[in-house]
Amino acid sequence: MQRTLITIGLAVLITGLLWPWLSKLGLGRLPGDIRVQTGSGVFYFPLATCLLVSVVLSIVVWPLRR
Repeated sequence: MQRTLITIGLAVLITGLLWPWLSKLGLGRLPGDIRVQTGSGVFYFPLATCLLVSVVLSIVVWPLRR
């Protein structure tokens, strides 16, 4: 459990440090991301981005678990 939490923390840290470069890839602005803008606010759900990240992480982690 400790190793898992440390790994997740390091992944979040690395993602945060690399965010300026990762944001230039277009993640969060893919076709399929839902954005509803009204006069009182904005609702944003990055559906396509979540699916893409899930698939990529599954492909990366799958060989490591074998």
